[in-house]
Amino acid sequence: MEKKTIFSGIQPSGLITLGNYLGALKQFVELQEEFECYFCIVNQHAITVPQDPATLRQNMRNLAALYLAVGLDPQKASLFIQSEVPAHAQLGWIMMCTSYVGELERMTQYKDKSQGRGETIPGGLLVYPPLMAADILLYQAHYVPVGEDQRQHIELTRDLAERFNNRYGEVFTIPEIRTPKFGARIMSLQEPTKKMSKSDPNQGAFISMLDDPKLVEKKIKRAQTDSDNQIRFDKENKPGVSNLMTMLSACTGQSMEEMEQAYHGKGYGALKADVAEAVVNLLQPIQERFNNWMESKKLDDVLDDGAAKANQRANETLRKAEQVMGLSR
Repeated sequence: MEKKTIFSGIQPSGLITLGNYLGALKQFVELQEEFECYFCIVNQHAITVPQDPATLRQNMRNLAALYLAVGLDPQKASLFIQSEVPAHAQLGWIMMCTSYVGELERMTQYKDKSQGRGETIPGGLLVYPPLMAADILLYQAHYVPVGEDQRQHIELTRDLAERFNNRYGEVFTIPEIRTPKFGARIMSLQEPTKKMSKSDPNQGAFISMLDDPKLVEKKIKRAQTDSDNQIRFDKENKPGVSNLMTMLSACTGQSMEEMEQAYHGKGYGALKADVAEAVVNLLQPIQERFNNWMESKKLDDVLDDGAAKANQRANETLRKAEQVMGLSR
């Protein structure tokens, strides 16, 4: 039986966080065993805001090495850089022409990121979703593993694919959302009602996958909790404590019930110490493999091979789309 296809992309706009790993990358390692996977470093999405060229190049390599360090196997999955597959930008334009301005202006992320910008809103911020749709549709992806914060973008992707298919003929597979069963939402250490984000200006709010042990311990020690000193899972009333418990569960496999029993009568200091230890134990072997990949010449070989495979698949889809639209001779 032919494997179904999964596509996922992560921006190289900074080092990925523990939340990115527990919510997405950890599942990718499992998905590559069952699906045909395309994992893309979406550097063209990153330039909706100005980027320092040297920093962007470094972030791209760091992200590629991290993908491999967490367990992605280039023999089983295609890892590549978006700008090295021109079909992304080409189909992106077609998807922009398939989109309506009104539906793009209604996108939550556009409304959030354009606030207070006046006339300086980058055009790319508005048309980001059609490019994201192109990323997915090029590979005829059946599933896209994303958190709830990306659901609106995937729903638009489905709408654009259906609109195109109805207008020109069946070209695109309609993708479905695949939400991770657990660990999809690791929250900010300082504002636990917000998702942990690598773009957070407060460096203490997130744990980078490359943070050293002392820094991890420092950040978790300073994590926001509350004043009643009872350790129980209650996301609404105890978001900070619940976030720490979620992190510990994702790192160790302990259930919330087991933790509530284990920490009965204990203070937050004990919980934070155990969370820090679990996170450090999780990160250290990944960091060792990351350093090995960064020092290896094989990293470029992996990206070259991934781009070659991605180009072949993407160009097939692009040709079909252009043919039914009358763009090809």
